[in-house]
Amino acid sequence: MKISTLTKPLAEVTADALLIGLSTEDAAKLPTTLAVLDRATGGRLKSVLDAEKFQARAGQVTHLHIADRMPFGRLIVAGIGPRRGVTPDVLRRAGAGGVRRARDLGARTVAVALFGDRLPPERRAQALVEGAVLGTYTFDRYKKEKPDKLIDELRLVAPDARQQRLVTEGARTGEIFANATAFARDLVNAPANDVHPTHLAEVATEVAHGRGLKVNVYERAECAEFGMGAFLGVAAGSEQPPKFIHLTYTPSGPAARRVAVIGKGITFDAGGLDLKPADGMLRMKDDMSGAAAVLAVMRALPDLSPSVEVHGLIAATENMPSGSAFRPGDVLRAMNGTTIEIGNTDAEGRLTLADALAYAGSRVKPDEVVDLATLTGACVVALGPLCSGLFANDNRLANRLLSAAEAAGEKLWRLPLIDEYRENLKSDVADLNNVGPRGGGAITAALFLKEFAGDMPWAHFDIAGPAFTEKDLPLGPKGATGIAVRTLLTYLMTLRGSARARSGSSQRRARRRPR
Repeated sequence: MKISTLTKPLAEVTADALLIGLSTEDAAKLPTTLAVLDRATGGRLKSVLDAEKFQARAGQVTHLHIADRMPFGRLIVAGIGPRRGVTPDVLRRAGAGGVRRARDLGARTVAVALFGDRLPPERRAQALVEGAVLGTYTFDRYKKEKPDKLIDELRLVAPDARQQRLVTEGARTGEIFANATAFARDLVNAPANDVHPTHLAEVATEVAHGRGLKVNVYERAECAEFGMGAFLGVAAGSEQPPKFIHLTYTPSGPAARRVAVIGKGITFDAGGLDLKPADGMLRMKDDMSGAAAVLAVMRALPDLSPSVEVHGLIAATENMPSGSAFRPGDVLRAMNGTTIEIGNTDAEGRLTLADALAYAGSRVKPDEVVDLATLTGACVVALGPLCSGLFANDNRLANRLLSAAEAAGEKLWRLPLIDEYRENLKSDVADLNNVGPRGGGAITAALFLKEFAGDMPWAHFDIAGPAFTEKDLPLGPKGATGIAVRTLLTYLMTLRGSARARSGSSQRRARRRPR
């Protein structure tokens, strides 16, 4: 979808369809700009709104055909609710619903009035573009018949020439954010026979070489030299070779901070010898949603140019049953020397993340680390299918991430790290067991990861619920959602700090950490 901006009276905009927004206050009496459109259509706009008793609630969409009177053939009206309650997410959903309606009516070019004037123009533009791109996302790679209704171009109409520059900047950011999310969706929606660890490594290499990132892909033997016994224990049952991926984005100037983002990369999770039932295994191609999000974020960073150094880490493998698979009761040794008794082979994600966290602490030495994982069904029970769980050992980091999620329109709720529950991870034969009792399972899993974060400021996103949807949502169809991509990009773009402070904090942690 090509994105462009222009400055023109709405009645003179040329497109297949024009999308306008309407607040509940304006539904009864049209504001001046829309009253001009109403007169130009011979009163048909107001007539349709009255006939449908259109109340302009957020999510409502209607349309009328006016090809005989205007330079655009269809006029789409999206409700945005009360004017005081308009947020970027309201605009995302209005943009998604309105542009999707235009697409379904056969429009190829859609002009969008920059509505929601209580927000800055760049934020409105970003939200509308994100909504338009994500709301019309489709995944048809494996279909012989492709959809014939597509939007070729989106034209944002700025109110005046003074605001056009801000609108253009916001639209560009929205396009980058939305395309990154769609990139993650594509990876997760593809089947596991195509998206295996080697494929993720190839994607990482392509992303790096095309965008000036640094990439290292470590093979099984190198991971063994690192001491990644937990990661390699999970990988032992699969014929697919494991890959440990390390991508690095370095800003052009001094780095304000060094951040590590880690994505769980289980490209298919059969459960290992503790085999999942058929229904539970069916969708397990999505167990690499965290890895997909990390690849999407790293791919977008060169276009956004944040002033932070970012390391993307992925321990990619399958979790399969076979004669060589790790067993319940086995003891694995993680990279930091911690021994782990295997209570259940289907609690494998935390094992791969343990070694990734240990690698980050010893090799990257970040100022903070964030991991993303479809980790526990317990988090889905707690928060449902639309909300991710957040755990953190640092309140400031947690608060910054919560603010970023709110700005991105992605639901995130902080859950507690209850220290007493660590007792549930005790083992009779090793330092830790990889599972605890069923109750509080999301907390127990997070406490397990906390052991490997050490003294690094650390946050964990449990995205098991919202990573994949079984029904259409306002910002996308059934399937992968690309959750957390826009939250992380928002977060990284707002980080501030001094390079001297970053270097000093890293050196202090290095001195404290035993060799």
